[in-house]
Amino acid sequence: MYEYGAARVVRAVSAAFWAGTLLLTGCRQAPAAPASPSPSTPSYGATFLGAGDCAARGQSFTEVPCTSERAVGRVLVRREGGRASGAAGCPLDTDFVLYIGGGASGYACMRNLEAPHPGDPGMGGGPFTVVGDCVYHAGAEQVKETPCDGSGANAPEYRVTSAVSRRVDCPASTALYVELPGGSAGVGCARRL
Repeated sequence: MYEYGAARVVRAVSAAFWAGTLLLTGCRQAPAAPASPSPSTPSYGATFLGAGDCAARGQSFTEVPCTSERAVGRVLVRREGGRASGAAGCPLDTDFVLYIGGGASGYACMRNLEAPHPGDPGMGGGPFTVVGDCVYHAGAEQVKETPCDGSGANAPEYRVTSAVSRRVDCPASTALYVELPGGSAGVGCARRL
């Protein structure tokens, strides 16, 4: 009986010794606290939706690290100012524009991290109409973009084939003139499909 009790005590002390050793070893090998961000660290969080930052969709857009599985779009350009500015200053391949209210008001020109890219020519979206886009009549003297492959709710009626500075410079096959974003080539020459 005494030996059985001693064996139990030895096993208990031995188990406690190994548990303590593992705890001490784990403490000595624990990783150091993360270092402060270096100047080369991305600016996530420095400016809400600053250039290069990423956003996630939910009830509203939130800023998330671009490595997050929730990230859906990256900021191409961040502009200060209100909605009156529209999408001025956004790159032509912008997929969508996020308007930001509050103290950091302005807007962010966004590009989806993965396809589809509605801002690309012929895809039927984005804030700008560009060469290669298709449009349909949406009312009196108004046209809207639609995918050129016919996959949208409205069938394409015209395709913008070239951009010129003046209407008179469009080819004779032009059936519709479309206003393009700024610059010297401000008129799109569209042919009927």
